[in-house]
Amino acid sequence: MAVFKLPDLGEGLTEAEIVAWHVAVGDTVAVDQTVVEVETAKASVEVPVPFAGRVATLHGAAGEVLAVGSPLITVEEAANFVEPGVVTPEGSGNVLIGYGTPAAQARRRRGRARQAPVAPSTSDRVRVVSPLVRQLARKSGVDLRTLSGTGTGGIVSRADVERAIARAAEKPARKHIQDTEADQRIPLRGLRKTVADKLTRSRREIPEATVWVDVDATELLRLRAALNADPAAPKISLLALLARFAVAGLQRFPELNSRLEGDEIVLSKAINLGFAAQTDRGLVVPVVRDAHTHSVEELSAALAELTGQARAGGLAPADLTGGTFTLNNYGVFGVDGSAAIINHPEVAILGVGRIIDRPWIVDGEVTARKITELTLAFDHRVCDGGVAGGFLRFIANCVENPLGLLRSL
Repeated sequence: MAVFKLPDLGEGLTEAEIVAWHVAVGDTVAVDQTVVEVETAKASVEVPVPFAGRVATLHGAAGEVLAVGSPLITVEEAANFVEPGVVTPEGSGNVLIGYGTPAAQARRRRGRARQAPVAPSTSDRVRVVSPLVRQLARKSGVDLRTLSGTGTGGIVSRADVERAIARAAEKPARKHIQDTEADQRIPLRGLRKTVADKLTRSRREIPEATVWVDVDATELLRLRAALNADPAAPKISLLALLARFAVAGLQRFPELNSRLEGDEIVLSKAINLGFAAQTDRGLVVPVVRDAHTHSVEELSAALAELTGQARAGGLAPADLTGGTFTLNNYGVFGVDGSAAIINHPEVAILGVGRIIDRPWIVDGEVTARKITELTLAFDHRVCDGGVAGGFLRFIANCVENPLGLLRSL
């Protein structure tokens, strides 16, 4: 018997939740075949097994949390489990797909693994590919075991869950709710637990202060429209323009691109720009590394790519760490301002509210303009209001006169 333990998933992670098993007891597995999908505090990860043979024991069910180093799966290794003519592939030595393994090698391993015969599973486990589908079902109170999957091979898809939600909504609501009905209890773990821990630490350790200013974004919107007028040119997002302004501001006020280590303020040479992205798993902060080396077009492409990966649940742990400053566009939620919490161990976060029509005085006349609010929360241990105010005023000037300032960036 060969016992495979939950491997070190990197980035200081100590545990993972089992999302779905891809094998059952009695199934035959090949070397490097993906056997389980787990969810850490940072990402969903497919875990392959380094042994070939027959599955003897699964050490945990979907929804259980295992510590790194705990038994994950036991495989009974035996030569007679390999069908005649089937060559057992050699292991690469890499345990996790996506952690230091080139994509081409991963594809070759998966292709070889599919050659191994797999005994039909007699398990009644739910076949779901995406952890986002499970998340949707949990949030909506849908029991996946009651659904018949319409996807390939009977896999339960997002559409299956959404139809179940719609059917439940059509049922008449009960007129009376019994007082004895139990409250719903949701375990605080995974991404939500990591976010909670970081925000709690930030509030506990950082004496933050906040400055804000209303700015006229009319010219910024005109500039973006002009940049995107060419249908053949890459599209530039407003977030990319704001990110470029933030990078320029951090180069002028490096105190805000730093971290505290003991009695020292460490000024970061690189600007690794984090940005808040809302997903089905919750709020995540992907990081554009070396943002100071990117053009506006490159920033726009990087932001779009990371946002797509975040919403699809495809971000690697490395994509969510190492930020030195965070940009938060809470205007997408239809709000004007926010007293944001700094993303520890960073020392500042810039927030941007919604852009709306408001009366504004231009050349002595009241006229309708596109107005937004910029908010900067900063660690008062690192700098005083002069630095924070100077940075925010610089960003405001960029928003109000973007063309003139872009020439100098």
